[in-house]
Amino acid sequence: MRVSLIQIDVNPDEPGQVRRERVAALVRAERGADLVVLPELWPVGAFAFDEFAASAEPLDGPTATAMSAAARDAGVWLHAGSVVERGTDGSGAEALYNTSLLFAPDGTLRRAYRKIHRFGFDKGEATLMAAGHEIVTEDLGPATVGLATCYDLRFPEQFRLLVDAGAELLVVPAGWPARRRAHWSLLARARAVESQAYVLACGTAGTHAGVEQAGYSVIVDPWGEVVAEAGPAEQVLSADLDPARVATTRADFPVLRDRVLGLPTP
Repeated sequence: MRVSLIQIDVNPDEPGQVRRERVAALVRAERGADLVVLPELWPVGAFAFDEFAASAEPLDGPTATAMSAAARDAGVWLHAGSVVERGTDGSGAEALYNTSLLFAPDGTLRRAYRKIHRFGFDKGEATLMAAGHEIVTEDLGPATVGLATCYDLRFPEQFRLLVDAGAELLVVPAGWPARRRAHWSLLARARAVESQAYVLACGTAGTHAGVEQAGYSVIVDPWGEVVAEAGPAEQVLSADLDPARVATTRADFPVLRDRVLGLPTP
């Protein structure tokens, strides 16, 4: 299974439509891959809080339209990173969400995942966006993918639920800051080890809203070994994966069967 992570430089001086066209061309250039992954909030920047409302779009907005066409033209599964979605909450009130989009090779939007854990500690994303509540997976054929986004990486319980839902590849788009790059690398490997699954962690490069981005997108195998890792600049990171290694790893070292949910009773 061929995967490609496109680590995009989110330059605040690049107009959004220009970036969409450039990214669509990068996706089309990956024809022959099985799965292409883009970073979190690349159309606007994960820390460009002041621009969230103005850049928000529905699930059939300009970013989704461009990415659907790119997926179809390339004939790939495309995890198009995430957008600021203008949607409605459970009460019907308008709300913004950090929403990842997964397109099939025919361009159909197959899954939309609203980020569950919002970053900011009572400011930024945590106050501007509503939280998602659904665990989202999709069968790609060679493997089942589970969706998470950036800050979700710090919450292992979400990944346990993804594994229980059948996930073998864990895709994590992010806009991770450079000052916490060590955590990015460590947590990607930790989620792979504990889940005995591949982790495809795709971040952004450059600096936006004054926040330097970590880059260093990484592909980790089910044993926690780094298959491929990017540098700090814009880059396409590709690797050939063997989905069967997930089942083999889980059979050879069957740690998941020994889970105890809650403490044993005396």
